[in-house]
Amino acid sequence: MECPIPEEQQPIKEYEELKDSWFFRIATLEVRKYGQKLVMVWLWGWIISGPIASGSFPPLKQPIQFLVSGGLGAGLLVVLVLVQLYGGWSYVGDRLRQGKIQYEESGWYDGQIWVKPTELLNRDRLIVSYQIEPILSRLRRTALILAVCGAISSLTWLFL
Repeated sequence: MECPIPEEQQPIKEYEELKDSWFFRIATLEVRKYGQKLVMVWLWGWIISGPIASGSFPPLKQPIQFLVSGGLGAGLLVVLVLVQLYGGWSYVGDRLRQGKIQYEESGWYDGQIWVKPTELLNRDRLIVSYQIEPILSRLRRTALILAVCGAISSLTWLFL
């Protein structure tokens, strides 16, 4: 049975595009490179949060407050990146996991539903299990680590 879904809306094509995307590929990198990318995002976040933090806490007079507030502000950019990565990978994983796929032939007004044949459904679910779930798990662990770092920073703030 041939797939009636337009090629750009097929879940397997969406997965391949996501996997090849420069942004979403970050989550698939080896652990060290993945960490380096997130640290780079955090450092870029300092471009925005550093001047704001220095306006509230002069670095020479209140260095710890400056570092904690600037670090938390820069961490917000990392959180936004993680949310975007998680959303994209989760969406494609859900589309691959589903047995029925909604699609549009030519526009929003003519939506259709296609039931995947068993062999395609099994293939797609294997992709989710072995490719996408490890990525989502990594992103959840990263979010947990960021939450712990944020909590430690907040506790540090309390004791200043």
